[in-house]
Amino acid sequence: MLKNFIQNINEKELIVSGERVLLAVSGGIDSMVLLHLFEQSGFEYGVAHCNFQLRGDESDGDERFVREYVQMHGIPSFFKAFDTEEYARISGISIEMAARELRYAFFERIRRENNYDRIVTAHHQDDLIETFFLNLSRKTGIKGLTGIKEKSGYLIRPLLLAGREEIEQYAAQNYLDYREDSTNNEVVYQRNFLRHKILPLFNELNPAFKKNLLASIDNLRDAEQVYTSVLSRDKKEVVEETNDELRIDIEKLRTTEFPPLLLLEVLSPLHFNPSVIDEVFQSLEAEPGKQFFSPTHRLVKDRAFLFVAPIKEPGEQLFYIEEADMELFEPVQLSIEKTAAAGFKIVKSSDVACVDLDTIQFPLLIRKWKQGDYFQPLGMQGMKKVSDFFIDQKIPLHEKENTWLLCSGKRIVWIMGHRLDDRFKVTNKTQKVLVLKMD
Repeated sequence: MLKNFIQNINEKELIVSGERVLLAVSGGIDSMVLLHLFEQSGFEYGVAHCNFQLRGDESDGDERFVREYVQMHGIPSFFKAFDTEEYARISGISIEMAARELRYAFFERIRRENNYDRIVTAHHQDDLIETFFLNLSRKTGIKGLTGIKEKSGYLIRPLLLAGREEIEQYAAQNYLDYREDSTNNEVVYQRNFLRHKILPLFNELNPAFKKNLLASIDNLRDAEQVYTSVLSRDKKEVVEETNDELRIDIEKLRTTEFPPLLLLEVLSPLHFNPSVIDEVFQSLEAEPGKQFFSPTHRLVKDRAFLFVAPIKEPGEQLFYIEEADMELFEPVQLSIEKTAAAGFKIVKSSDVACVDLDTIQFPLLIRKWKQGDYFQPLGMQGMKKVSDFFIDQKIPLHEKENTWLLCSGKRIVWIMGHRLDDRFKVTNKTQKVLVLKMD
């Protein structure tokens, strides 16, 4: 196994000469076999261990076991304990997902801070098969059916060349000590139910089941390359990304070869459930304003576009412009200039506000608009609700929520990026002009 292990790493360039790798070691049989293989292979490595504090003394025992091992063998090591249940509660996610997020965030931090080139986990062929069936049961695209990959960014899984039986044989032949996780036999967990109840039935049906399924997954990976190529081409035409926001052109989406699949590929990485994605697709003909949510993002259906942006924490933010300020960086980038009115030419742009300096009082306030806000749009005699102005201008919901108001006291001076208030405009009586330009 050692020879095949090293050969596989070298042939596929999972680790190249001179690279240092960080091994994820839980203390279980898979990770201890991984650690032993690296001890024999000559690669430079360190060890990272997470204590999720989910199994009481058993979790602490795993940590002690790994600590004693790395100290005895002089291996660089990093340990971290997490309050996983609390993190899951606050984040509104499952315990399994919480542990995954905490684990990989910790590994990545250690990798960066200590100049490791790769993170190595002990996933093997049986993990790959179980993941295939779990994803299949949850509804997934072709990527989900290709399962765990040997290399994904900084992450590598060199044990995918072996199955559970080979790993157990290697541990026995080399007299390796390891920790047993008591929850591995509890079939209340989906993965364990598959492992102990479902997959043995497939093996009874066809002794070559495992070999054939692994070959089928390889075929799916080849098909995925074609699939990805086609959807990547369409995605460039349909999706526009600005900062952390996506804008999906509805009409262009409809004209692609596989609209539902393209939508699935765009929204799945943003944690939208496949059922929700189906609802989004069905809503393309619906009235604008409908909203859909994932744990991290919100999608708003407008007339011509789907807008997708991260969910932001609630809370009012206030920003001030003092009289001496010449620029502002938050919440928008703004250049500020004072000039004499004589010979001044008004800049006709929604991103520029030319204000009679004598009509305002410093400090100016920048805040988000609220229901009940009124202003006098430039060129109009009467007052108008800001919300009605947005409706008249057909401004989409996501843009409304990202719009800022420039205020002098309680009066709105400028709906930034949209319209100046008529009460603050430059007239033939203006002596000094305040010019505010959004960059």
